[in-house]
Amino acid sequence: MTYEEKIAKAKAKLMLDHPYFGTLASALKLEKNNELLTFSSDGERMSYNSEYVEKLDIPEVEFMMANGAMHAVLKHQHRASGRTNWLWQTATDYVVNGMLVKNGLQAPVYANYESKFDGMYAEEVYEMLRAEMNSDEEYASTEQQTEQIEEVDDPHAENLTMQKELTESNETDHREYDSSDTKEEQHTSPDIDTLSEEMKEHFEQIFQKLNRQGNLPQDLKFVVPEYFSHKVDWREMLYGYIASYAKSTYSFVPPNMKYLYRGIYLPSLSSDLLRIVIAIDTSGSVDEALLAEFLGEINSIMQSYPNYEIDVITADAKVQSHKVFLPGESLNYEVSGGGGTDFRPVFEYIDSYIDYPTLLLYFTDGMGTFPEQEASYDVMWIMPEEKEVPFGEVLLLENT
Repeated sequence: MTYEEKIAKAKAKLMLDHPYFGTLASALKLEKNNELLTFSSDGERMSYNSEYVEKLDIPEVEFMMANGAMHAVLKHQHRASGRTNWLWQTATDYVVNGMLVKNGLQAPVYANYESKFDGMYAEEVYEMLRAEMNSDEEYASTEQQTEQIEEVDDPHAENLTMQKELTESNETDHREYDSSDTKEEQHTSPDIDTLSEEMKEHFEQIFQKLNRQGNLPQDLKFVVPEYFSHKVDWREMLYGYIASYAKSTYSFVPPNMKYLYRGIYLPSLSSDLLRIVIAIDTSGSVDEALLAEFLGEINSIMQSYPNYEIDVITADAKVQSHKVFLPGESLNYEVSGGGGTDFRPVFEYIDSYIDYPTLLLYFTDGMGTFPEQEASYDVMWIMPEEKEVPFGEVLLLENT
C-alpha cells in the first residue's frame, strides 16, 4: 500500500471512528516534504515525510493525522505567551498525544507520550519539563536557567511531530525575507493573517457542531481549554437543554375528534409537557443576584410551555423547601438556609418524594459533598466556575 493510500484510508477511518479528529484533518492541506524527519503542521497545512509514512501501520497514520490536526488547532490559539518555542511545542505534543491515547488511538514509536502527563494542561507540562531540565542546576539563577533552555538543542528533535525543524526553517526564511523583500511582505502578511483567522473560525465551528452532536473526544479540554473556558451563552444553552425534555403527552380532554363520530374515544395529542426539577443551593456562598437572574430565565421558559410541572427545591446541608409550580404560577420563592453545602439530601429527597424525574437542574457554587451513586435521571450542574463533578453535565454562568 502506498503512502497516499495509507493517508486516505486513515482519514476515512478517523471520520468514522473519531469524527472530531477526522473533520479537522480533512480541513488541512497535505504536502509531501522529505526534508522533515516525520511530519509537522503549521496551522494551514500538514507536511510529512513520505518514507516515514510508508513505514507506519494504518492506526499509526491515524494517530499522525489526528496529531497534526490538533497541532493546527493549537497553532491558532496563541498560548505560547513568550515561552521558549520548542519546549512549548514539546509540552503541547505530550498533551495532544496523551489525549489521543486516551481516545484509543495507537501512538507510533518515538511519540512524545508519558502517562504522568495525563490530565494536565500544556502550561503545567511546560513547567515540569523546565524543572526537569534545570534539576542539575539547583543553584542557577532564573536568568541562567532561561538562557540554558533557550540555547540548548532540542533533545527530542527526532521524535514524532517535533516542530522545531519547521519553526527554525520559518524563522530563517523570515529573517532573509525581511532583508530583501519588505514591500512584498507587507502585501502578503494581511492575507496570511486573514487565512489564519478563517482557519481558527473554521476549527471553532467544527467544535461547536460536534459538541452539539455529542461527538467530542475525551480530555479535549486539556488541549484547547479556550473552547471550554470562554463565557458561555448560558441562556441559549439552558433554553435548548430544557426544550429537549418537553415531552408530547396525550389527554382525553378534549378527545381526539378524528374518531369521535364513530363513538370511539381516543386521547388527543396535547401541548408539550415540561416536567423538570430545579434544586437551588441556598448555602451562604451562593450569590442571590445570580439566583434571581436564573429564576427569571426559567420563568421566561415557562411562558413558552403552557403545560408544565416544575419542582423547585431549595437546600444547603439539608432540604429547606419544596414547591411544585404549575401553569399560571409565577416562579417566586423565599431563600432559606445559609449553612454549608451537601448535595446528597436533594437526591435522597427526589428519590423519596418525586415520581419519575427526568432532569435535575442544580444551581450551585459546586462546593459541597456529592452523592456516591450516580442519579438515574439526567443532571445539569449550573455554577459560576468550573468544578469537578462525579456525574452529569456542567453549565458555566461565569460573569453574567
